[in-house]
Amino acid sequence: MVTLLLLGAGKIGSAIARVLAGSGDYSVRVADIDPLALARLQGLPGLSTQTVQVDDADALAHAMQDCQVVISALSYHANAGIAAAALRAGVSYFDLTEDVATTRAVRSCAENAGVGQIFMPQCGLAPGFINILAHDLTRRFESLDEVRLRVGALAQFPTGELKYNLTWSTDGLINEYCNPCEAIIAGQKVEVQALEGLEHFALDGIDYEAFNTSGGLGTLWETLAGRVRCLDYKTVRYRGHRDLMHFLIREMRLGERREVLKDMLEQAVPGTQQDVILIFAVVTGKREGVFTQVSDARKIYHTERADGLWSGIQLTTAHSVCAVVDLHCQGHLPKRGFVRQEQVVLAEFLANRFGSVYRTQAQPASSL
Repeated sequence: MVTLLLLGAGKIGSAIARVLAGSGDYSVRVADIDPLALARLQGLPGLSTQTVQVDDADALAHAMQDCQVVISALSYHANAGIAAAALRAGVSYFDLTEDVATTRAVRSCAENAGVGQIFMPQCGLAPGFINILAHDLTRRFESLDEVRLRVGALAQFPTGELKYNLTWSTDGLINEYCNPCEAIIAGQKVEVQALEGLEHFALDGIDYEAFNTSGGLGTLWETLAGRVRCLDYKTVRYRGHRDLMHFLIREMRLGERREVLKDMLEQAVPGTQQDVILIFAVVTGKREGVFTQVSDARKIYHTERADGLWSGIQLTTAHSVCAVVDLHCQGHLPKRGFVRQEQVVLAEFLANRFGSVYRTQAQPASSL
């Protein structure tokens, strides 16, 4: 039995708690500052709850006692401090961050990791599964030309001019729309602006757009440096969304007033559990001397389970981090230090009891 501390009891945190505790192999301690969020989890087998202030180093250290693993399902703002506490406690660390600066802080902690202690940020959908998938595709090539990643968490029934519903962290969404984006262009590592690089495509008769957002490449930007001519990551939305967000963030300068933008979005844009996750990866390069393209496209929908409706973003994010934690506990990941998503073997991830949620029939993505 693995004793695990889960920080955060929101939509994603509660999903992670249910998945791990329900397996029977994890004793899950869920910590949050919100007693109402914790109350919704109380009484579930294999799970206990406690109130913890993550900015209180002593309280955090006490919560980690006797744990082998800590998962942060909190906003990226808290993760550097949690990683530092995990280092002191000798606990392996996992998070869902897309924030580049936070990942650097976690990597710094990993430099001093103890034996059997790993630090693995970016364990969600994107970054996360998309990086595992893309790296697996690149391994089929002798030489690489382009790697293009496209991911969208979309309302299945969008309303309003934005054609968007909130499905996950508003802080994370704003971070992706405002921060610089990493890419490789003409073989050079560069930073490009979020909301730029607009493109359009159709899939299953539906029109979509995609544009640059920050953080989705994770460490793949470094892993493929010097090996690929072009590498980029773009977020998928319904057509017209990008222009309205560009107006708010750039022209109205709400990118400089993120708390105002957050309040506006949370007051005006409803959340939804009825969503669909689009995942595309397209790789071109030389295979047996022939210039070739290989693509992978997946759709994952919200689903009804015995404990209620699970959104697609809950399914994909929670099961992704649970899968890599499970692989770590089973000895399938590196034994010490910083672990990149692309160090996970795709076949092992998909064969895992938690990662199997991604095991859908791949479809051609040639319309990208």
